[in-house]
Amino acid sequence: MTDLFTPLTTSLGELPHRIVLAPLTRNRADENGVPTDLQVEYYRQRASAALVVTEGTQPSAVGQGYLNTPGIHSAEQVRGWRRVADAVHADGGRIVVQLMHVGRVAHPDNKHGLGSVAPSAIAAPGDMFTAEGPKPHPVPRALDEVEITSIVQEHVAAARNAVDAGLDGIEVHGANGYLVHQFLSPASNRRTDGYGGSPEARARFGVEVVRAVAAEIGADKVGLRLSPAHNIQGVIEDDPAETTATYTALMTGIADLGIAYVSVLADAHADITSTIRALHDGPFLLNDGFGTVTTKDSAEALVREGLADAVVVGRPFLANPDLPRRWREGAPLNDPDAATFYGGGAEGYTDYPFLEDEVA
Repeated sequence: MTDLFTPLTTSLGELPHRIVLAPLTRNRADENGVPTDLQVEYYRQRASAALVVTEGTQPSAVGQGYLNTPGIHSAEQVRGWRRVADAVHADGGRIVVQLMHVGRVAHPDNKHGLGSVAPSAIAAPGDMFTAEGPKPHPVPRALDEVEITSIVQEHVAAARNAVDAGLDGIEVHGANGYLVHQFLSPASNRRTDGYGGSPEARARFGVEVVRAVAAEIGADKVGLRLSPAHNIQGVIEDDPAETTATYTALMTGIADLGIAYVSVLADAHADITSTIRALHDGPFLLNDGFGTVTTKDSAEALVREGLADAVVVGRPFLANPDLPRRWREGAPLNDPDAATFYGGGAEGYTDYPFLEDEVA
């Protein structure tokens, strides 16, 4: 019977088990978006994950949202990611970088004064944390069709940079209220041109990004992250029929590519989750732990019941760099310190002990 520790064959290689490190923003890059020594060590420590998915990484300067998040659009950033990839590979791991253009979830103070863009000129709700404290999200500028094409090409260049840096592939971030997701939702996409006004048109940008990066680096190196009906950051998908039609258009539009995997953050038993899985002929990764913390038992159940081929795990990995070993051996877990989740130094980032350090 398949369980969490059964190897999984993917186009990224043979994964030794089915516990995947979720993309987790930790705000430890330098002021130029370059991965630091701390990030090299952080990802090296977690190389025993079946697959390491990095924190959201901006494909362009405009695409940055949060303070001290990494980019992959400058030569210096690419060199930083090369060091991360080398460290993970040296410890036997596989790593893909998540390409995250935040769209309207941003503030100029966090990206050297650059403005924000989105499908429509509608501000995201709430505030963005800046060096001067929280500030309201400004109204973004609505992209024209030529600019949309250029943003697709920014993703292509970032994907090429990732492969050139030695990373094993990329994950397109189509979830959590960021740019691709903003296009998918009628609440944030009020366009009436070729990129809005119908499910097929709202899905078009996501389809074009995935197809373009696959053409550049190979579909076998491309993953896609989705969070249908997550209803976060003002990206609301509360009409089940409309949501199903939109994600059906998205998945149908890329079905022939055979991408490496689709990773979904959603209720495992929701109809939309089943719809997406049925439209993807390949590894299906599931993350059910946004509202609740994923446990070994819940992860085991997802794989055992055939709801997912692998489970994407976030918070337990923060304080347990050797989480797969701890779950395999039934060892106790360290508790993460929420005060150190975002920003700072080594404390709460690279100083959590491995099991052998605790039993020595």
